[in-house]
Amino acid sequence: MIEKRDFYINGAWVAPSSPCDHQVIDPSAEEPCAVVSLGASEDVDAAVAAAKAAFPAWAATPPAERRAVVARILDEYEKRKDELAHAISLEMGAPIDMARDQQAPCLPWHLKNFLRAFDKIEWVRPLGPHAPNDRIAMEPIGVVGLITPWNWPMNQIALKAIPAMLAGCTCVLKPSEEAPLNAMLFAEFCHDAGVPPGVFNLVNGDGAGVGTALSSHPDVEMISFTGSTRAGKAISKTAAETLKRVALELGGKGANLIFADADEKAVKRGVLHMMNNSGQSCNAPSRMLVERSIYDQTVEAAAEVAEAVKVGPASEAGRHIGPVVNKRQWDQIQSFIQKGIDEGARLVAGGLGLPEGMNKGYYVRPTVFADVTPGMTIEREEIFGPVLSIIPFEDEEDAVRIANDTPYGLTNYVQSQDGSRRNRMAQRLRSGMVEMNGQSRGAGSPFGGVKSSGRAREGGVWGIEEFLEVKAISGWAPDLAAE
Repeated sequence: MIEKRDFYINGAWVAPSSPCDHQVIDPSAEEPCAVVSLGASEDVDAAVAAAKAAFPAWAATPPAERRAVVARILDEYEKRKDELAHAISLEMGAPIDMARDQQAPCLPWHLKNFLRAFDKIEWVRPLGPHAPNDRIAMEPIGVVGLITPWNWPMNQIALKAIPAMLAGCTCVLKPSEEAPLNAMLFAEFCHDAGVPPGVFNLVNGDGAGVGTALSSHPDVEMISFTGSTRAGKAISKTAAETLKRVALELGGKGANLIFADADEKAVKRGVLHMMNNSGQSCNAPSRMLVERSIYDQTVEAAAEVAEAVKVGPASEAGRHIGPVVNKRQWDQIQSFIQKGIDEGARLVAGGLGLPEGMNKGYYVRPTVFADVTPGMTIEREEIFGPVLSIIPFEDEEDAVRIANDTPYGLTNYVQSQDGSRRNRMAQRLRSGMVEMNGQSRGAGSPFGGVKSSGRAREGGVWGIEEFLEVKAISGWAPDLAAE
C-alpha cells in the first residue's frame, strides 16, 4: 500500500492540518492501492499564502529565467517517466502500454509546445503605428487555482501548471482524489527542477472541500477547471463572489460525420477513437452520424470493430481497454446502456454487465447502439464510457442540424474525400475544434469548446495567454527599454 498523506506547500512536503485519510482504489482489482489525505480550508489557506508570497518575485523574474526553470521539469520527467506511467495505470486504470505511450507523454508534449509558444510572446508590444507611444503589456494574473480530473490526469496538469508558471503566475493544484499519485510525482519533478518555493503548490482533496475553498478564496485571482459541466457551473457560481477569472474545459458529445465517400478506415477509426481510454475522454466521438446510403454497412462494420476490442487489467501489456475509474462511474454507464435499450435503440454490440469471463473490476463491454434518434438519453447525455450511438442522416443540412443539436460543443469530426464539403462542415459545426479524416490537430493548437463544453483554450500561445492580463499603457517613451 502506497502512503502519501503530505501536501506540497512552499517548497516542502507538509502534514495536513487535520487527519483525513482517503483510499485510492485500483479499478482493475476494486481494491485500495494507496492512501492520501483530503485537505481542508486551512491547508488551502496555507498553500494560497505561500503562492501569494512567492508571486511578486516570480512575476518579476525575467521570462528567459522562468523558461529555464520550467524547462528543467522535462529532465525530471525523463528520469522517472516509467514511474509516472505506472502511477497513472494503477490509479485510474489506463492499460500500462497506453499509460506509457499516451498518458504520461502528455507532459513532455505539452511542455515542449508551450516553450515554443513562449518564445513568440511579446511581453510589451506596440498598440499600432497610429499610436506610437502606446504599449500593450502582458502580465501574470496572480495566484491561480488549478483543478484537474482523473481521466487524462497528467495531460490536464501539464495544460494548466506549465503555462501558469511560464506566464509568471504562482499556483495551487487540486488534482482529482481518484488519481492523485501522478500529481504528487509532478510536484516532485517541480521541486527537483528548482521551481522556487511557493510557485507550485499541491493540496489533495475533493471538490466540496478543497475545490470550493480554492474557488472562493479571496487571494486566488483565477480558477482553471477541467471536469463535468455540472461541477463547472458550481465553480463559476462560487468564483463569482470574488470576481475571479474562470477558465472551464468541460464535457462533450462529439459528432463524427461519416459521408458516403469517406475512406475505408473511417468507421474503424471512429469506433476505436470512441473506445480509447475506455470512453473516458471529453472529446470522444460518441455520436456517429452516417449518411443513409451507407448506414446499414456502417452499423455492421462498427459492431464488428467494437466486438473485437479486448478488455483487460491495466497491468497487462497489450492493446486493450482497461476498467472505468470507479464503481459510481460503472453504475452510471450501466444505467445509460439500460436507458438506450428501454428507449428503443438497437443494441448491436456489447451491452449490460461485465465482459465475458470477468467477475471483478470496473470493466464495461464495448457497446454500440444503432437506430439512435435525436432526443434519446444516450444521444443527449455524456456517458463517459465505451458506448457509441449511431444515427443516420440524409444530407449535409440534416447532418449539421443533428450534430449541432446538443448543449455541448467541444470536438466534432468529419469523414469525407470531398475537400469543399469538409471545409463547409468545419465552418458550420458549432464546436471549439473540428478534426477531419483522422488528422490530429497540430502542435500548439488550442484545445477547448463552446456552449456547455466551456470556453477555455488550452495549449499553445492561447494556453499561456489565459493566465495573462492585458495592460494598456499610453505615454510610453519608445526609445527606452522597460525597467
